Amino acid sequence: MSFCDTIWEEIAPLRQSILAHPFLSELAEGTLEPESFRHYIVQDSLYLAEYARALAIAAARAPTAAGRLEFSDGAKVAVQVEEALHQAFFAQFGVTPQTAVQNEATPACLGYTSYLSSLAATRSYEELIAGILPCFWVYWEVGCAIKPRAVSPNPYAAWIETYAAPSFGEATDRVRALVDEAAANASETTRAAMASAFRKAARYEWMFWDSAYRREEWPI
Repeated sequence: MSFCDTIWEEIAPLRQSILAHPFLSELAEGTLEPESFRHYIVQDSLYLAEYARALAIAAARAPTAAGRLEFSDGAKVAVQVEEALHQAFFAQFGVTPQTAVQNEATPACLGYTSYLSSLAATRSYEELIAGILPCFWVYWEVGCAIKPRAVSPNPYAAWIETYAAPSFGEATDRVRALVDEAAANASETTRAAMASAFRKAARYEWMFWDSAYRREEWPI
């Protein structure tokens, strides 16, 4: 079994917790409170700006042309999603660009982006791309899981379609292949560090949706 398949099975309980989270259940049902989704898209906009930087650093550090192309393309797509999908949702849910810029990253958002930044700045390329992968793979699983049961019409249909799109699944598969290739050529110590990075990033995915559902702010 490949590195990615092994760690994916290991985090099965976490994945089930993500799929069962009321943020995503209610999103599929079209009943998610607009305020919770508004909180999410603003924070996701802040997240994607930093995620694009992590992808760009991964591209610069990649040892192969395939890695450089994939991660540089990923950085570009992250910015495009921010500009297209988020701007459409900003208009739909009454968020002005000025409001989005003025918002502060919540503890969950700052924790996640800071973790990715620390991987990019202080850890190996292998750990960095392992930490990058959950944002692709978890979203792809979520999109595929909720699309068949999503009500129609649904105010969140564009979000669901984005992450259930075959093109997003293909991008996920390409990043998985790069992570598996890196793991196959890495030492046991590095593979353990990669697994740790993957698990932490996957936990942050749950925390991100949970914080949006609760409309989390700084406690003091």
